Amino acid sequence: MKKETTPTMPTVNSLSGGKTSSYIAKHYPADYNVFALVRTTDKKCIYPDKKIRQIVSDKIGCEFIGTLEEDIIIHTMLDLEQFIGTKIDWVTGKPFDDIMKRKSEKFDKIATYVPNAMRRFCTSEMKVIPISQWWYDEIKIPVEMRIGFRANEMRRAKTMIEKTNENNLTTEKIQIGKHANGNKKWKTFEWRTPTFPLIDDGIYKDTIEKYWHGKPVRFAYMNNCIGCFHRVPILLKHMSTRHPEKFDWFIRQENESMKYYSKSTRFRQDTTYEQIKNHKSQMELFDTDFNECDSGYCGL
Repeated sequence: MKKETTPTMPTVNSLSGGKTSSYIAKHYPADYNVFALVRTTDKKCIYPDKKIRQIVSDKIGCEFIGTLEEDIIIHTMLDLEQFIGTKIDWVTGKPFDDIMKRKSEKFDKIATYVPNAMRRFCTSEMKVIPISQWWYDEIKIPVEMRIGFRANEMRRAKTMIEKTNENNLTTEKIQIGKHANGNKKWKTFEWRTPTFPLIDDGIYKDTIEKYWHGKPVRFAYMNNCIGCFHRVPILLKHMSTRHPEKFDWFIRQENESMKYYSKSTRFRQDTTYEQIKNHKSQMELFDTDFNECDSGYCGL
């Protein structure tokens, strides 16, 4: 999976808050480390520590209320920065609440439109766009971006490589300012070539788990949003029990969406999140009953 890179190409580690990308941050030092934070403005999901909220607000340059991932991801990134002894750039896009707001032609008003497996704009809006905008503001020349795919994830890497152009670069449309009339001004850039150091070096999950055992970095039970639609329903049910306030946020968004759009715009085609939460399990579910295959991924 090695790709040709320009000798002077800056290196960037793309961090998710999970053990795998954190392993890359420690073992493959880069010129930059970047982490995209998923935010919500819903105070029912407020991060409980006021002091930490202020620290995060200072890092992202806007008010931080809460995240729709597990709260511990905040500690992960703060711990990791201390552990690797290198700065991590925190970026963020619009809050999840806002990226779903769009004009409903039928009702002639702004309405909630939730993402799903067919319209997966949440990853683009809250991960790819903020990171590429940070790249434009800070670097402006093509970079080698290390992606946290392990040795058994070659198919994911292949899919990402297939999206690059003849120069082995990914393109992205990035805002570069505003026109005189106030409209946003956009330009498409060749901005990164993805590389996969763990695949190249044959690193699997067991090596990563063993490495982090006993280290002073706290990790979430699972990464990605609490109500990520890639997750299987039985895991979503489990997450509704572990994080009821955040799961209820997903229920509210879906219910609001279904007022204005067809059922095809639900998070999942097979069921609603309210049905998942209210489903009576025939057995008690435990944290150890699930793994990453159940959880899905953002697909960065």
